[in-house]
Amino acid sequence: MQQSHTPSSVSIQPRNRRFDIASALSRDWFDNNAFITAWHNSLSITFPLGEKFFIDSVRHFASQIEDEKLKAEIRGFCGQEGFHRREHELYNETLCNARGYDLTLLEGRVARRLEFARRRFDPMTQLAITVALEHITAVMAEFHLRNDSPFRGKPEKAMEELWHWHGAEELEHKSVAFDVYRAMNGTEAMRISALRRTTVLIIWRALTGMLHMFRKDGNLFSLRVWAQGAKFLLGREGLFRSVWPSYKQFFKPDFHPWQIDTQDILRDWEAGQLSAT
Repeated sequence: MQQSHTPSSVSIQPRNRRFDIASALSRDWFDNNAFITAWHNSLSITFPLGEKFFIDSVRHFASQIEDEKLKAEIRGFCGQEGFHRREHELYNETLCNARGYDLTLLEGRVARRLEFARRRFDPMTQLAITVALEHITAVMAEFHLRNDSPFRGKPEKAMEELWHWHGAEELEHKSVAFDVYRAMNGTEAMRISALRRTTVLIIWRALTGMLHMFRKDGNLFSLRVWAQGAKFLLGREGLFRSVWPSYKQFFKPDFHPWQIDTQDILRDWEAGQLSAT
């Protein structure tokens, strides 16, 4: 029984990579832009606990999967997310030590929300949440990695390498949770509802984390920093407008993540052709 719909040319292979990012994290590493740096740093805070949630929600159904290809992809997915979790744990600890952010406070907010989800929702709903968040991470990865991204080459080299590695692997495994969800007969209504709810939640969590960082950095009332934010999030080449075409496809009844074909991005990344020229 075919349950996997990841293209045969895409290999979901965990890559045990490490990055020398300590120096960069002590400053505004994304083109000296305080807002975009804080946006990524705040997202990173959510990753270690979030990725454990993803792994747990997919593993819950692994024993019920019959397709050997999808079983192997689940193992690859868990391996990739495990390495992402490790690297972002180090990232977050280094960041907070360097800049005086309260990691216990920031991670505590994420932990409480995820614990609420585990208590309140059944395993299928938790898987739907994972499917929705995997779509969000995939469309953001596509935005940053595509050839015409306005943000290619802007971060410091080590940080760009880390985020490109993370983003490329998110694209590789972007349909694993989705395929498990479909194999378990998850409903269209539930997955679409999950995307609506998680989109609001992830933006809120990113912004509240950034407010803590801005207070510590003295940027909370900086008009320059908030102008940077408006351009990054809402500008003509900004994040929200750029990801919208891929993001909205999730609401189609017959949607599958690989209808957004990102194999060319993965080929360029594997060939080392994503660095700025």
